[in-house]
Amino acid sequence: MEQKENVVLIGKKPVMNYVIACLTFFNSGAKQVSIKARGKAICCAIDTVELLKRSFIKNLKIQEITIGTEEMVRDKGEKTNVSTIHIEILR
Repeated sequence: MEQKENVVLIGKKPVMNYVIACLTFFNSGAKQVSIKARGKAICCAIDTVELLKRSFIKNLKIQEITIGTEEMVRDKGEKTNVSTIHIEILR
């Protein structure tokens, strides 16, 4: 049995775009949605979850929050660390 993973990757778009993406997953029958972000987009991921919880889905539960660091290589070959967050939410 294949498990479909519902993932919303947070980037530079407005927060409401990601809220609508999450609502679309939930309205199509998903019980769980993963929200992933890196670097400066982490605050947008948190805003997305809070907006969902306050305004759209009152019984939303945060199952797990995982934070970490990824090592990335920049254009000139230098290495840098970027923070990551992964938030699992349940309806």
